[in-house]
Amino acid sequence: MLDNYLEGKTSLFADGVHTELRAQENRSRWVTLVQGNLASNGREETGGVNARVYRNGVYGFSSMAENSGSAAEAVLKAATENALFMDKHVRKGKGMFPSIPSRFIPTAQTLADTEQKKYIEFAREVDSYIVKTYPKLSSRRVMVDVDSMEKLIYTSDGCSGHILTPRSYVKVLLNAETPDGAPVDLFDAIGGKGGFETNFTDPAQLYPRIDELYRQLMEKREGVHAQAGYKTVVLGGFLSGMLAHEAVGHTVEADLVLGGSVAGPALNKRVGSDLVNLVDFAHTALGEEAPLPIYLDDEGTPAEDVELIKNGILTGYMNSRESAEHFGMKPLGNARAYSFSDEPLIRMRNTAVLPGKDKLEDIIASVDDGYYLVKTNNGQADTTGEFMFGVCMGYEIRKGKLGRAILDTTITGVAFDMLKTVDMVSDKVVWTSAGMCGKKQPMPVGMGGPALRCKMMIGGR
Repeated sequence: MLDNYLEGKTSLFADGVHTELRAQENRSRWVTLVQGNLASNGREETGGVNARVYRNGVYGFSSMAENSGSAAEAVLKAATENALFMDKHVRKGKGMFPSIPSRFIPTAQTLADTEQKKYIEFAREVDSYIVKTYPKLSSRRVMVDVDSMEKLIYTSDGCSGHILTPRSYVKVLLNAETPDGAPVDLFDAIGGKGGFETNFTDPAQLYPRIDELYRQLMEKREGVHAQAGYKTVVLGGFLSGMLAHEAVGHTVEADLVLGGSVAGPALNKRVGSDLVNLVDFAHTALGEEAPLPIYLDDEGTPAEDVELIKNGILTGYMNSRESAEHFGMKPLGNARAYSFSDEPLIRMRNTAVLPGKDKLEDIIASVDDGYYLVKTNNGQADTTGEFMFGVCMGYEIRKGKLGRAILDTTITGVAFDMLKTVDMVSDKVVWTSAGMCGKKQPMPVGMGGPALRCKMMIGGR
């Protein structure tokens, strides 16, 4: 746990400016087995303190790779001087942010540091099960990935918090060959919020998920190419979650709105059908703890949910304190930094399409000729909302029944056009939180969604 050298330094905050003081430590642990051989085995820790000072529309920032009282004093002094210097020469004259009421947010967790030996032993047991159970693989890979971000935050508003967000995953990649010798593969990441010893007590707990992964791979091995064209598709929850994050979420981050994203002129206008609702959840989602709960952001703003789309109408943006002031919105805790040496950026937390009332089996039964798309292996979008996602697992739908698996393909479209074609939404949300968002800085995020029936372009051979 981080030693707290910051609390006594709040008396050094300068008058007439907004100040944020943060200490942070990031930890990463990883192990990779390729064909049973140890291919990587690493541990990394980075940490330090930083201060950011706001005055009249400009920021001063300073960081130091040391967590100590003297380091805290040094970065406070430097950041304050930087802000005063910038204000003197830039003269934006914007004044101070509205004050946020004083609040302390403690972490509810402790973090155990597992030995690398235990990661290796666990991965070897999983790998041994794969070797004994699945005879038709051409290769396999088992990975253990564990990371955490721990932060101590103090602001001149009196807000403070001790935040700890650990994640741990076991990731499995299975490879096979089609009857004509072409390679096919599938990947799964098992785990989520929490330390390794919290999430993984027995390798056998993973075996049903790996069994399902192998079953899908064998279906894909016998799969066919999709027929290219504008098709009716049923997006599974992983795909609708990717859509929520990549193709919609980034367009409604206020800094990208200011940079010209498609969401700028679309506020309070229709961007989807009446069935489409989208929320960036802070720490509680649909009555349960969110995959990666955020209670306080790095500007000291208590985190609340952000409604982005309601009944197909774009209703809001994700903001920092500065952008919220610009747009006349309330800041709700979206400013986050990855490292102690990074300034906070507007970031998503747990972004999801809300569930509807339809059953997945009824949605599939309603499709005469289309595709059910289950898994994605990559995705990208730009600020116009145009997207292209890779689909690594899916099935034909013929006369309301699932047919053959399909080989790797792509789907493309423009989010605010495609969302207007959504006419059925399932009643169950599927979440994923294993990846990193790469907007200038990496950042752990959660994303999710229900199954959606819609129309979009799908690639073929």
